[in-house]
Amino acid sequence: MNLEELLKRIDIGEDQDTEFKSAKGGLPKSLWESLSAFANTDGGYLILGVTKNLEIEGVSNPEGLLKTFWDGHNNPQKVSYPASSQADMQVLEINSAKVVIIHVPRIHRSHRPVYINGNPMLGTYKRNFEGDYRCTEEEVRQMLRDADSSPQDLAILDNFGLADLDNETLRAFRQRFASREPDHPFLAFDDAELLFRLGGWHRDRKNGQEGLTIAGLLMFGKERSILDALPHYHLDYQEQLSPDADRRWTYRLTIDGSWEPNLFNFYYRVYSRLVSNLDLPFQLDKDTVRRGETHVHEALREALVNTLIHADHLSSRPITVIKRPDAFQFSNPGRLRIPLSRLYEGGVSDPRNPHLQKMFQMLGLGEKAGSGFQKILRAWREQAWIRPLVTEKLDLEMTSVALPMISMIPEHVESELRGIVGAEYNILSELDRIVLVLAHRFGAVTNADIQQYRREHSREIGECLKSLTHKGWLKSSGHGRGTRYQLGSSSEADLFSGSSEHYVVSSEHYEPDSEHYAKLLAIAAQVREKGRAAKNLMEKVIVELCAEEFVTLRTLAVLLSRESDSVRNHYIAPMVRRGVLEPRYPAHPKHPQQGYRTVVNS
Repeated sequence: MNLEELLKRIDIGEDQDTEFKSAKGGLPKSLWESLSAFANTDGGYLILGVTKNLEIEGVSNPEGLLKTFWDGHNNPQKVSYPASSQADMQVLEINSAKVVIIHVPRIHRSHRPVYINGNPMLGTYKRNFEGDYRCTEEEVRQMLRDADSSPQDLAILDNFGLADLDNETLRAFRQRFASREPDHPFLAFDDAELLFRLGGWHRDRKNGQEGLTIAGLLMFGKERSILDALPHYHLDYQEQLSPDADRRWTYRLTIDGSWEPNLFNFYYRVYSRLVSNLDLPFQLDKDTVRRGETHVHEALREALVNTLIHADHLSSRPITVIKRPDAFQFSNPGRLRIPLSRLYEGGVSDPRNPHLQKMFQMLGLGEKAGSGFQKILRAWREQAWIRPLVTEKLDLEMTSVALPMISMIPEHVESELRGIVGAEYNILSELDRIVLVLAHRFGAVTNADIQQYRREHSREIGECLKSLTHKGWLKSSGHGRGTRYQLGSSSEADLFSGSSEHYVVSSEHYEPDSEHYAKLLAIAAQVREKGRAAKNLMEKVIVELCAEEFVTLRTLAVLLSRESDSVRNHYIAPMVRRGVLEPRYPAHPKHPQQGYRTVVNS
């Protein structure tokens, strides 16, 4: 981290990957909780010498502070795994104040959970947008399961046997297997031996135990038997095809006693419905004969199989598959076991349930070499659809794959964006348009999401997001890297677009070249034109801007050339608490026309 980035983080404030701590009294005890949280979530920076109020105090003895940190960091009774290295340490100087920066990387699953004080159940933390929180026992157990190198699905189930399997499912599996590979030697075995060869039955060589595995029960089991072994097991397929927003689904398949809800049956019941009515042009094979499938069919097979074989089936979270008129959504419990970037690159696979994977592969379903997601990307690229988006819900330990069946800028989306942007739409850059389209399609996006679609540096994307937000075409929520952006309404955007006739402050209208607006610009110039301004100067300028009437947060951000979140968190909120400013709607802090006015002391 260089000095410029440090100053920017201080200006923005704490967020998903930045934690500020005063170190006047030495190394703060809460540092260890933050270290655990960053290591178990997505990494981050501990910045010592900056207070929660973003006052730069500095540290008096950075070398001594780091020595104390290393003593605890390398003590297994304090921290279960040494997350950081010497290369992760920095000391930077701001106006003669020395600030210590400790980078905590995201830790590989084999070393999670990273916990403190020798107790994983009480000392494991995660990071969310509000800060650090202690993990529940379920979250800790989920991390411990992923850390184990043993296949999750090869565990033997006590007191379960062949009677817990559905004979019809086994028969259907044999038929599909035989139709694909009629001469395969496995087909000559009885059910018990076939299960053993597939990993559905296991003999432990260490203790001699033998029995049905989790993989065997999940693939072929009866409903009651599956739920006895896995009480939280849940499958949910929904078709949300109605234009009526009040109708939650038009078709649903879930565990309801009317069918045997093992993974084999779920796959074949769901896949046929996923691909039904796909509005795709047919393809020709090498003999110019029409083929019944396209690469999109293949991609949906991969997505569905991946959801089933990569799920943490011991979790309390459900497997959910949703079909909409213009998109598919696949969600499963369990985080990715490889970095997100490697998933998009392909060639690497780390399945949570390799024996379930083998069973599906015997049916010609699923890829072992890490190329399955590449097939999904290829199919969506061929159709010129928006690139699939994979996200990890770190707080829930879940993974979601969104497959939108919509071109990058379809006609109706362009029409809606023109309504938001107005006359300036024609002069938008390509990056501007892509950002707006992604916000339209996914509802809300982060800088990291956009990086999956563009080659620009995150800083350039950040400047684009900032510009679109200041113009009112996007709305932001959250802080720093966790900031999410969604489309502004056309009526709201008109107030701030260059094509509008009026520049609006609350309900007051100003011409851009009006005398009053020029006065506001002149007042704000002393901080707007500076890269950084002292806190007392910024507050003085805000007091002057709000002296005559209520001014909205967005207007203040535009005048000051600062992020809205930064202005609100660092200045407006504290000034309201101190009675320097008063809100227009004190009983409704999130009122869309909320504004702030300077309090006049009589």
